[in-house]
Formats: sequence, structure tokens, C-alpha cells
Amino acid sequence: MTGPTRRQILLIIAALLTAALVVYSFLPAPVPVRTARAEYAPLRETVEEEGETRVDQQYVISSPVAAFIRRIELDAGDPVRRGQPLVQLEAPRASILDVRARDEASARVAAAEASLEQAREQARSAQASAELADADLKRIQALFESGAVARRDLDQARADASQADANLEAARARVETARAELAAARATLKSAAKGDSGQPVQQVLLSPVTGWVLAVHRRSEGFVNPGEPILEVGDIRRLQVWTDVLSQDAVRIRTGTRVSIDGWGGDVPLEAVVSRVEPLGVTEVSALGVEEQRVQIVADFVSPPEMWSGLGTGYRVLSRFVIWEAERVLQIPTGALFRTQDGWSVFTVEQGRAHRKPVTVGRRAGLAAQVLSGLSEGEVVIVHPDTAVEEGVRVEARPE
Repeated sequence: MTGPTRRQILLIIAALLTAALVVYSFLPAPVPVRTARAEYAPLRETVEEEGETRVDQQYVISSPVAAFIRRIELDAGDPVRRGQPLVQLEAPRASILDVRARDEASARVAAAEASLEQAREQARSAQASAELADADLKRIQALFESGAVARRDLDQARADASQADANLEAARARVETARAELAAARATLKSAAKGDSGQPVQQVLLSPVTGWVLAVHRRSEGFVNPGEPILEVGDIRRLQVWTDVLSQDAVRIRTGTRVSIDGWGGDVPLEAVVSRVEPLGVTEVSALGVEEQRVQIVADFVSPPEMWSGLGTGYRVLSRFVIWEAERVLQIPTGALFRTQDGWSVFTVEQGRAHRKPVTVGRRAGLAAQVLSGLSEGEVVIVHPDTAVEEGVRVEARPE
């Protein structure tokens, strides 16, 4: 029996190729994926929040009493020395009365004079009643000693005398009250008509620190209430960064924690260190309307002052608190991780197919995660795998 001819062999090969192409055409296409390599690189875990610069020991200059102040000639940015006079206080000036108010004040003076005269007349009447009651008491006392009257009459005479003395003292007190009211009414009419208190400067407010004027809240002369802010002074060279952080992040921050200050307008980040973690948390409402417990963190600059000389108080910055860092850490993008029943896993790419591998994850920092076990340097992982990626499925790296 003769073997297959050359033509038959070619036909068989063509048939096999056609069958292979048909089978291949029905196979699922590779799933396009984005990949990354596990590699060693520096890793830094941080807490990032917006902060604000403030002057350490910033002083608000205000009047301790209601007073009249002279015009403030200082401007924000002017240097001041400790003990330098800043604000002159005078006694409050009385307002000038108009015609109607002056007439009313004059009428009050006249009424006070009449009240005083009435009180004096009542006092004279009370004096006469007291003298009469005293004379009656002496007469009844003599009659009682001779047996002409009963003790009850003597007791009544004594009570009448005591009542008369009390009425006299009350009348004298009313005279003094009326005299004081008259003096007050006359003083009001006199001082208000002049329009000032006529008293010299009572007090001068001094600068408590050597530094600069930070703000001028009140420049014009005039009346100020107790506690009303007039100036703010402080030493701008003692600048700090105050940052509100979530309470769960604050427990990881300690005194001495390194802080990277960015977003302040300079070319390079500034270095600072935490000097104080406030012990009291406060409730704040986020932009989404969620209540949050936040804690104030205070950091002092470590960078030379000439690097941040352009900063002032109340400037916005971005604070990154360095919780942990290492120079050589095996890491992958956090988007490659997904949860399974066994913990964290990733999909690796081997010979064009996806394979699931469990991994142990350590620290996280932004878009990178530390891999403690389960991967080796150089292995390719799938970033953000979708539902089409399964064990053994063919994948194709998508161009970035």
C-alpha cells in the first residue's frame, strides 16, 4: 500500500490549520488589564491635613474698662518694643445735650431741688414731733413716779418717743438722698453741656512683647467697650503651624513627630516638628455635614527662618505628619489589593494568564502598600482588576 501523496499531506496540514483557526476564533479574547511591578522603594506613611500658621503668644490689646481712646497711629507690620506705649485711654466723654435734652436736665435739677426742700420740711416736722414726744415722756415719767398714772401710760409714752426718733432719722436720711440726687442732676447738666469729662489720661496700654503689629482693629479715636480688640501684636519670628486632625489620627502623633509643610507657596517643603498635641478634642461638622472629633496639633518650624520669611500669621499650609517611613520597602499599588476570605490577595500575571496570590500587607501610604510576604521583587500584578479577571484567565497588559 502506498503512503500519502504530497498533495494529501498539504491538504491535511491546511485542514489542521483551518481547524486551529476556527477553534482560536471561538476562544475568549484576552482581558485588557493595567499592570505594575512589585519593587523596592522608599515608603512614608503620613497623615495629611490643612493647617494654619499662627504666632506663638499672640497678644490682643484691649481696654479693661469703658474708655475713650486716641487715634492709633501704628500700622500692621510696624515693629514694637516691649513696654512701648500703644494706646492712650481717657475717661469716657459725656455726650453734648440738644435743646430738648438740656431742658429735661434742667427740669430734673429743679425737681431735685424741690425734693430736697420737701425732705428738709419733713425733717423739721419730724424734729418737732420728736421733741414733743420726748417732753411727754418726761412728764409721764414724773407722774408715774408719783403714782398718778399707770405703767401702761408710761410704756405708751416711751413707744411714742421711740417712734418719733425713728421718724426723725428717716427724714434726715431722705434729706441726704435728695441732696445727692440734686448734686448728680447738676453734674449731669454741667458736664454734658461741656461735652467732655475734663479728666486727664487715665491709663496707657503698653506692648507686652517685642515684635510687630499684626493687626489694627480700631484706628479712629472714640469710645471703646471693655474687652473690645484694638490691636494685635506678636513676634512673627516665633511662627507655628496649627492643624486640626481627626482624633483617630491624633493618637498616632506624638511630640517630636516630623512634619513636612507643603502648599505654602515656596519651591520646596518646609520641615517642622510637633511641639504639642492638645488634650481636648472638639466636635466639628465637615463639609458633608458629618460630625467629627478633631484635635489641635501644634508644630514648630525646624527649617531656617530665612526659608519661610515670607510667611505670616493666618496663612494656609498643608501639613503631612510622618507616622512611619523606611528607605527600602517592597511595595505595590493599593489598587492591586482585594479582599478574600483568607485576607488580602492580588492577581499576578504569569505567561499571559492571571493567577491569584494571597499576600500579607503592612503599612500603607497613599497609593502604595507594603508587602510583607506573598510576592517577590519584579512580579507583575494587576491594578484594579475587574470582574472579568479570574484565576487562569488570559490577560493582556493595556498600554498606559
